[in-house]
Amino acid sequence: MKFSHTKKIVFCALLTALTTVSTMVIQIPSPMSGYVNLGDVFVLFSAFYLGPLYGAICAGVGSALADLLTGYVIYAPGTFVIKATMAVCAYFSFVALVKLFKHKYPAMLVGGIIAEAIMVLGYFLYACLIMGEGIAAAASIPGNLVQGLVGVAVGPAFAQVMIRITENRKA
Repeated sequence: MKFSHTKKIVFCALLTALTTVSTMVIQIPSPMSGYVNLGDVFVLFSAFYLGPLYGAICAGVGSALADLLTGYVIYAPGTFVIKATMAVCAYFSFVALVKLFKHKYPAMLVGGIIAEAIMVLGYFLYACLIMGEGIAAAASIPGNLVQGLVGVAVGPAFAQVMIRITENRKA
């Protein structure tokens, strides 16, 4: 989307808050570790709607802030990096794939899948290497896969709808 710098900052602040709230409001605890939430919907939406820089800021700050506010402080640094990386990769995958598919939705879907794969791998590596869990960190993979499925199922569809609404308002 093409926005003025001021509008991008305002949308970035709004989407950062929505990412935080959507991560915090619906939390289904995982028996392995962490929780499943709707935050990845806004992680992906931020990337597709605002681009790589602002999308990464919304995704990283919003998700890490949710960790800080809900008592998962140990995950906040990893969450910041993982979610920001997800947004950047989702955006660039989308841009590359939209040329291939000629349609936005399939490109968003594949970009979302790539981003969620980064999330699953990122949290595994964070728990394994940084938190010192070793191979036991693999126990978090099923919960993160469910989290990723939720993000891929809802994020690209939400982004497609919102982009169409925005484009129609400009016409």
